[in-house]
Amino acid sequence: MSSCFGKTNPLRGNSAELARKKRRVLLIDADPQGSALAWSNCREDARFTVVGLPKATLHKEVESLKTDYDDIIIDGPPRAAEILKSIVLAADLVVIPFQPSPFDVWEAAKTVDIVREAQVFKPDLGCVIAINRRIAKTAIGRDVRQALAELEIPVLNADFGQRVAFAESASTGETVHQSGNPKAIAEVKGFVTELRRKR
Repeated sequence: MSSCFGKTNPLRGNSAELARKKRRVLLIDADPQGSALAWSNCREDARFTVVGLPKATLHKEVESLKTDYDDIIIDGPPRAAEILKSIVLAADLVVIPFQPSPFDVWEAAKTVDIVREAQVFKPDLGCVIAINRRIAKTAIGRDVRQALAELEIPVLNADFGQRVAFAESASTGETVHQSGNPKAIAEVKGFVTELRRKR
């Protein structure tokens, strides 16, 4: 089971790619804003299930769902500490999406602190950072990995560029697989492949 905080795009793609591999996938929207749930309501293709559970008791409710799915993916809020803690307790692997900016470094550090607190009780809990909305050919896009080094958390080699395909799929209820954008599709596939090696 993996969880991701604050950015829905990577998880929509992750869920769709796993479903394409014939896995039973549940995407839990634990963000009170309900972005993933709203997106799913626009979908015609229901290859995986999306439910809303923005609760601080989520980790208890997830236990009863594990036997019904091969993969449970949790989309968490960028803030709301109590919900974040519950998500971390439910997860086997925490994915922290990072948009290159000084502000996101601070936000990522807060999430890393929550993960490290949980690792005292769950020593096998994994944590990685995924770079999201990286703008190519810019200094901040180029130097982002160096900026993250101080967090001492592995950064995935697979990252997501700033692409119109992700924004368009969010508004139409589609996934990037349906958009036909080869670069966006390749990014999603690379992300899923690397994540599966971490589990």
